[in-house]
Amino acid sequence: MATVTELKAVLKDTLEKRGVLGHVRARIRAEVFNALDDESEPPPPLSHENLLINELIREYLEFNKYKYTASVLIADLFYMGF
Repeated sequence: MATVTELKAVLKDTLEKRGVLGHVRARIRAEVFNALDDESEPPPPLSHENLLINELIREYLEFNKYKYTASVLIADLFYMGF
């Protein structure tokens, strides 16, 4: 019978291989920054050029398998309402 420690290790490995653990970590990180962010100041309006740049950065991150970084960017953009 497997120990609790072994089960935790297998679960962690499985979640990491599926990319879920990194996504959860990135989401928690983004939420911590959101909680610390000054909500009284609205985000600046996003120009079409910046929207295009953000999309290019997201594509670059995903193409190069920077899943965690991309998920933080996506969470941040989602929080800002874009």
